[in-house]
Amino acid sequence: MLFDQISNDIKQAMLAKDKVALNALRNVKKEFLEAKTAKGGEDFDDVAAQKILQKMVKKGKDTAAIFIAQGRQDLADEELAQVAVFEKYLPEQMSNEELESVLKEIIAQIGASSAQDMGKVMAVATKQLAGKAEGRAISNKVKELLG
Repeated sequence: MLFDQISNDIKQAMLAKDKVALNALRNVKKEFLEAKTAKGGEDFDDVAAQKILQKMVKKGKDTAAIFIAQGRQDLADEELAQVAVFEKYLPEQMSNEELESVLKEIIAQIGASSAQDMGKVMAVATKQLAGKAEGRAISNKVKELLG
């Protein structure tokens, strides 16, 4: 289970004196524990853990972009280093070409023909591509294909 792997990797990061990985993994474990103890947390599994990691990756990238816009590359680099640690625990993301191919299939299955059908396509695509592509990337590609 991903939770156990993170716990073991925290120990490894301590032994290796890897401060970046240690801080990142402690943040992940904190989020996992909060999700486990939250109402309905008994269903916490690897799928839920991956969703948390995806949110953390997105948040880290967004924060890094803000830091870069403010001219603070040093802080952006710290955020991106933690994002790299989070991404090690996620499945490999789809390439742009793979994403486009899958979305074309979904659009054909649904029979979507215009931007008005975007909601229907997104509902199917986000479920089918969970963990394989970011929501923003899916949305942008669907807009492009339907637009």
